[in-house]
Amino acid sequence: MSVARPEFDPELKAGLAVVGGVFPPTITPDLIPFMRRSYASPPIEETLRGRAIGREEHTIAGYRGDPVEVSVLRPTGAADARPCVLFVHSGGLMFGDRFSGADLVLGWVETLGAVLVSVEYRLAPEFGDPFPREDCYAALEWVAANAERLGVRRDRLLVAGASSGGGLAAGMALAARDRGGPALCGQVLDYPMLDDRGVTSSTGQFDGVGVWDRVSNETGWSALLGEARGGPDVSPYAAPARAVDLSGLPPAFVDVGAAEIFRDEAIAYAGRIWAAGGDAELHVWSGGFHAFDIFAPHTGLARGMIAARDAWVEKILAD
Repeated sequence: MSVARPEFDPELKAGLAVVGGVFPPTITPDLIPFMRRSYASPPIEETLRGRAIGREEHTIAGYRGDPVEVSVLRPTGAADARPCVLFVHSGGLMFGDRFSGADLVLGWVETLGAVLVSVEYRLAPEFGDPFPREDCYAALEWVAANAERLGVRRDRLLVAGASSGGGLAAGMALAARDRGGPALCGQVLDYPMLDDRGVTSSTGQFDGVGVWDRVSNETGWSALLGEARGGPDVSPYAAPARAVDLSGLPPAFVDVGAAEIFRDEAIAYAGRIWAAGGDAELHVWSGGFHAFDIFAPHTGLARGMIAARDAWVEKILAD
């Protein structure tokens, strides 16, 4: 029996066959090594070539004090303190690196004049919860503690991420609130991976189609949480949909495709922020599959998505 689901945007649908060669719809544990090769970012030197962006590399103390690499990208010649974005990469918690997807946000550095800090958080299954989220939080604290040396404004710290990175960014915002940590001016949650329980309608609509289906999602959450996945003992900093209280959070930008499994949990998260009296801007892109801005940035739908995100970031960083 076929499952009713939204149709993919025609322009996006035409490119899905190409996407599938790099990012198959269904990812099982045996495909993790392949995904780590296929989803690796191009050399950062190539990505930055011809751009007015300088780069610094630092080793910081991550979870338990272990060394974690971060990259700091800043506008060339910037002399005054700049707004700062802590960028958290995508990859289902299992693959990707700190430059995965960074090309889509380099305009925040060149055009908006922000400093971009990207963290090489450790990956599951080798490093399960809480390693990834606590590595990211350690990077946030490092940025705040070293703001003067890094040339960033403590009053303009924003966290941003896509997919698993979006979930980690949301977790950082929750942890910063609860721990009395660095004050954030905003959080960008692109099609965020928020809920390990897999109970939404959209989760059941996409099996073996699109990008990142139900089985892939179970693979990612199981890699992070092991047998705890779906049970009562999962931290809301790992799966932010589990947070009981969403009050007191920084303004959120939440976007998601209508034709992907994270649709319903992203919509619900924005709705719960509103219900708690918070500020959220929600975009649901009709016909959009998961991460279509990464895999098909040339399409009309992706261009609209990127423009909406950039406009919100510009507004938040300028306030």
